[in-house]
Amino acid sequence: MTVNTGLRTVHVRAPGKINVFLKVGAVMDDGYHDVATAYQAVSLYEEVRAYQADDFSVSFTGPIDTSELITDGSNLAIRAARMAAHKAGYRGGVHLEIVKNVPIAGGMGGGSADAAATLLACDTLWGTELGREELLLLAARLGADVPFAFTGGTAIGTGRGDQLSPALAKGTFQWVLALADFGSSTPEVYRELDRHRDRHAQDIFPAQTQPSVDADVLQALRAGDPHMLAESLYNDLQAPALHLAPSLAKVLELGEANGALAGIVSGSGPTVAFLAADLDGALELQIALSAARYTVVRATGPVHGARVISD
Repeated sequence: MTVNTGLRTVHVRAPGKINVFLKVGAVMDDGYHDVATAYQAVSLYEEVRAYQADDFSVSFTGPIDTSELITDGSNLAIRAARMAAHKAGYRGGVHLEIVKNVPIAGGMGGGSADAAATLLACDTLWGTELGREELLLLAARLGADVPFAFTGGTAIGTGRGDQLSPALAKGTFQWVLALADFGSSTPEVYRELDRHRDRHAQDIFPAQTQPSVDADVLQALRAGDPHMLAESLYNDLQAPALHLAPSLAKVLELGEANGALAGIVSGSGPTVAFLAADLDGALELQIALSAARYTVVRATGPVHGARVISD
């Protein structure tokens, strides 16, 4: 059903994410891996404005260099819009203007946030009233991280990361994000993980087929205790990400030498996320990393997922 909303534009904001815990299962016959991850949405947002149009198009602005981004039908936001239109039987189109703040190919789910925001923006703009559950099903078809960008907060992801269950997180965590001036290929990082496991097969335990999130992580999140969480941060993709981009090791060392409770490569990288004890610690760390000429953003989590914003 389509309702004539009379809207000419809709503004939706969706957050980037940090994987505070990521365990990757053994490679399966189809080449993919099941994962167990603890997501936290953080206050670094993608801004999507959707305008009524006859066809589908997208443009990008913002502090992130978007010159290499594709804008044809293979773009994830365009795919999201077309999928929503097809599902709702909507015969018009949409023009999307996206302000990118989340690094591209940075391990923080920026493209997934664009897709999640687009689903909500189009449904609102067109008055198609697909509803939250249907939009989440569409999100899962678009990519493993898209459902979490839609829901936000803190959640446990299993399967490919798209099977979500909410996780209780008390209080606010202070993060300092060191953004790289290059991106990384998620498939390549996973392939490097498989090679890493093959190289060290005699020294490490075999990967589980169905991994799980450690209880210590859930306890730290429930307690809202950054010191406890710092002890529990874990990412199976960190070693292969560092092998492919050795310069990230220096970033980790510098952050931890300047007051971070802990640092972790976010997802498949190359963004490095540092957890601070409090706001003062985060500010001091931000200054130290900036003085070393790194591009740094301070963020808090958890925050809500995709939401319509009143301009």
